[in-house]
Amino acid sequence: MLFLFSICVFGIKAQKVETLDKWEFLKSDLGGIWEGVRHAPKGSQEAVPVWEEVKVPHCYNAYDAVNPYKNYYQGPAWYRTFIDFSSNDAKAILLYFEGVGQKADVFVFNQKVGSHTGGYDEWSIDITQAVSENIGNDYLNEHYDGKIPILIRADNSRDVEMIPSDLSDFNLYGGIYRPVYLKYLPATYIDRIQLTPQLNESLDKGTLDVNILIHGTKDSDYQLAVNLLSPTGKVIDHKEIRGADPNPEIQFGVSQPLLWAPSSPSLYSVEVSVISENRTHSVKAVSGFRKFEFMENGPFKLNNERLLIRGTHRHEDHAGTGAAMPRSVLKREMQLMKEMGVNFIRLAHYQQSSDVLELCDSLGFLVWEEIPWCRGGLGGEIYKDQARRMLKNMITQHYNHPSVIIWGLGNENDWPGDFVHFREDSIKSFMKELHDLAHSLDNTRKTGIRRCDFCKDIVDVYSPSIWAGWYRGKFTEYLEVSKEWNDKVDHFIHMEWGASHHSLRHSENPEKDLENIVVGKGVDERDGDATLYGGHARVSRDGDWTTTYACNLIDWHLKEQEKMGWLTGTAYWPFKDFSTPVRPENPIPYVNQKGVVERDLTLKESYYVFQSYWTDKLMAHIYGSTWPVRWGDKGEKKLVKVYSNCEEAELFLNGQSMGVKKRDTQNYPAAGLHWNVVFKTGENQLSVIATKGDKIIKDELTLHYETRQWGTPQTIDFSQNQVESGVTEIEVVVRDENGVICLDAKNWVEFDYVGTGKMLADMGTSNGSRKIQLANGRAFIRVQQKEGLGVLKVAIENLEPKLISINNK
Repeated sequence: MLFLFSICVFGIKAQKVETLDKWEFLKSDLGGIWEGVRHAPKGSQEAVPVWEEVKVPHCYNAYDAVNPYKNYYQGPAWYRTFIDFSSNDAKAILLYFEGVGQKADVFVFNQKVGSHTGGYDEWSIDITQAVSENIGNDYLNEHYDGKIPILIRADNSRDVEMIPSDLSDFNLYGGIYRPVYLKYLPATYIDRIQLTPQLNESLDKGTLDVNILIHGTKDSDYQLAVNLLSPTGKVIDHKEIRGADPNPEIQFGVSQPLLWAPSSPSLYSVEVSVISENRTHSVKAVSGFRKFEFMENGPFKLNNERLLIRGTHRHEDHAGTGAAMPRSVLKREMQLMKEMGVNFIRLAHYQQSSDVLELCDSLGFLVWEEIPWCRGGLGGEIYKDQARRMLKNMITQHYNHPSVIIWGLGNENDWPGDFVHFREDSIKSFMKELHDLAHSLDNTRKTGIRRCDFCKDIVDVYSPSIWAGWYRGKFTEYLEVSKEWNDKVDHFIHMEWGASHHSLRHSENPEKDLENIVVGKGVDERDGDATLYGGHARVSRDGDWTTTYACNLIDWHLKEQEKMGWLTGTAYWPFKDFSTPVRPENPIPYVNQKGVVERDLTLKESYYVFQSYWTDKLMAHIYGSTWPVRWGDKGEKKLVKVYSNCEEAELFLNGQSMGVKKRDTQNYPAAGLHWNVVFKTGENQLSVIATKGDKIIKDELTLHYETRQWGTPQTIDFSQNQVESGVTEIEVVVRDENGVICLDAKNWVEFDYVGTGKMLADMGTSNGSRKIQLANGRAFIRVQQKEGLGVLKVAIENLEPKLISINNK
């Protein structure tokens, strides 16, 4: 079997690996490659276009993806850097990319050395010859001290003959948004090692097959040393080979292997070193022993025991960076998932970085990873070749990760639009081809797709569209529809459910205005359901997008899942808000707001609902930490919910006990931990003491109870708060003619700023958006300002604009 180049960067020992993070950037095309490499002294007429310094990973849609006033940039951009190769003695030099969106051309000086199409798989180009030809180049010696320019043309232009489709509900980001390396290698080096662990039925004996692909063995023999290391790092077996076989295979036997599972992600390591011509190249890879099974019309088993899949999804997207997520942020995101109780992640809707898969292995997440064949239909041979290639790359590059259990072949492939003709038979035929290809590359894992009913019997695991209570129907229909689907296909799993919620918007009556929702007519998403116009009555159009409703929907789904003994599991869509070009009129424009954390990882109230069902670590959270003002009549009873995994909880209002409630998952809402209380007008203190055995945890909350009725918004009020050094947060509220905050106001707010700093906008968050809808009459923005005066303009729909002076002394 021929494997694509995918060595472990951090495992290389005896050769140089250089991280290329300092680049110059140009957000436009060049007239020709000479414009990018010619020497142009600063200030000269030739010193155009002007390049800016950036650090890679870099995404050139980091901010414009959520700019509310224009489409995000889709087109070419250039990166260049200058490398001194003069002291290099390597036999091979590889330029290695973890991901460039969405296609790339690579140049060494003025010579094109390769191209790649596909924004999410890893790839490399051998630049050895091009470097050799330019060492000693007179022009480079004269103008660049002998350094050789390397240029990358990245391009995310619209192209219907590429995947993913531009109809997809996510941005097709541009840029070198994952790390890039130079690898200096000996003549004989390891291209890749493939690890295949297997277990016997009783799980007490395992074998680990090690398949190695070695480059450069044609004219020279090698010595090969292979170590097997336990999860604690101890060498437990060692083997050696001499010869010239480019594809040697080794098998290790392991007695009483430590099993990989979400609760105990035990990882075995294999170290491989090849020695030839007195030069050594070493690679380290990890894998794990686990056995999984999807029971027919039944639950999921891991290591012979039932495991309820408690999942979510993630996009490669973050506030202020787009797809270029720093590893520290990526790790924090994954830790928050773990702390929420997640044991499964669907990587939507494309191959994600090696960092992500390594964290899934080490933190203990089961994984569904898929290629970006998403929406639009099916293109021609160029289109199909890209899909085949990306499937091969994904499987070969991420084969060793024990976290992966499903290779996804597509998403919403029943969604037409890119081509004149939409042919189900052609899509089915190609889906079958991809299914067979996946199993030929890896017969140890399953294939899966989501939402393409006419292909449901082709793949091993199928997820239909079930959006009970959001795009259609009511969330009380969830169990019935899920059971119907479970009986309809051999292996059912439910990917994607949830509700959009404007994180700071709450409601005393979250289901008002939903009386026209029809029950019994299906709960799937169909064409047009995601828009805010036309069609049947639905929560996604007619609801208020409150966090209150979203928490109720999530609460109901989780309570039902507790009693569905036949269920494999589900994955909530998604973990984090993300940018999308197809939702310009959402309360935060161009942001899919279904996440349980905001785009900058700020927790929403919905996060705690999952924690209360899915975690063991003691937790208790009074709903409403982002709801400072509640409202109603004097003496009116109001619902207070506590999300907790404790056995019982006692609620206190203004120091007085409201009674003890016992937790019961089938007592909706909040698993029985809910009280009806009477607030006093003005400030109220809530606190809860929750217990589990002899363990105690507390939470408290201060809120204001408003009993006055408000009219239409008449004035804009504001306050300022310095949240960190040099950063001021401005809160604006709308009030009626009597000064009462208009707690149901949803007017559009637009911010603009002039001053000695900048407005922290285009983040796609509740406090970082230059255009946003009010949430309970409030909106926020942050300004980063040096010493001096700045002016913030606040324009609220139907009101006179207001200018706010900000003085940072």
